[in-house]
Amino acid sequence: MKGVLIFGGSGTRLKPLTEIKNKSLLPVYDKPLILYPLQVLLDAGIKEIVIISGSEHVDQMAGFLGSGGHFGCEFSYRVQDKAGGIAQALGLAESFVDGDDVCAILGDNVYFDDLSTHIRNFTEGAHLFLKEVADPERFGVAEMDGEKVVSVEEKPKHPKTNMAVTGCYVYDKHCFDIIRNLKPSARGEYEITDVSGWYVQRGLAKATKLEREWVDAGTFDSLFRAADIVRKHRIEGIVKNVTEKTTQTDTKNVEKVSV
Repeated sequence: MKGVLIFGGSGTRLKPLTEIKNKSLLPVYDKPLILYPLQVLLDAGIKEIVIISGSEHVDQMAGFLGSGGHFGCEFSYRVQDKAGGIAQALGLAESFVDGDDVCAILGDNVYFDDLSTHIRNFTEGAHLFLKEVADPERFGVAEMDGEKVVSVEEKPKHPKTNMAVTGCYVYDKHCFDIIRNLKPSARGEYEITDVSGWYVQRGLAKATKLEREWVDAGTFDSLFRAADIVRKHRIEGIVKNVTEKTTQTDTKNVEKVSV
């Protein structure tokens, strides 16, 4: 399985900070936001990862992440010249994924559940990660029957459930065939919900409900909330490993820190 880290969008809700730095390099307590979704991929044993970023920030991404040797993995980079949705960004990774399964994760999502078992055990179709929220109309929303997803909608005015689809998507190789045939939505974007919906319609989509916190850290309040949760977990002794960039190039000596 290959990994895709997506750092799309212009971060308008975090201006003026994002006028000088990609939002995924902003701090969450004492570590850059980017390290949290990266750790999800590393915990799942994914060592080949492509970074998708806009042209205005790709140099910052490469400057911080480098080749991946400091993190025990290998990075490639792709530029999304114009923001056109998550599905469009994922489509840029097709040649990199090269017929493998893929785990795509958004660069502003912070997970406190361990997703690694579900990602490692993936075999076919699609696997989503859901979280109960108070404002589901802000997200893609899924309806489940057991562990199977039976419907998925993007930002519905009248949600069928309060289960938000979070920013980690596991797909088989067919996702790229789907993306190539997508049409833009009413808001002019290629929606990742339409990719998931293709699998849902064929009975090939499963999901896991998250039990612990999940933060979509795209606003000042949510970025602060993520930092506050990390701080509290560290104080309470709840261990969540986040990759520490080190000066070691030997992947056997990659260090981690507890948060």
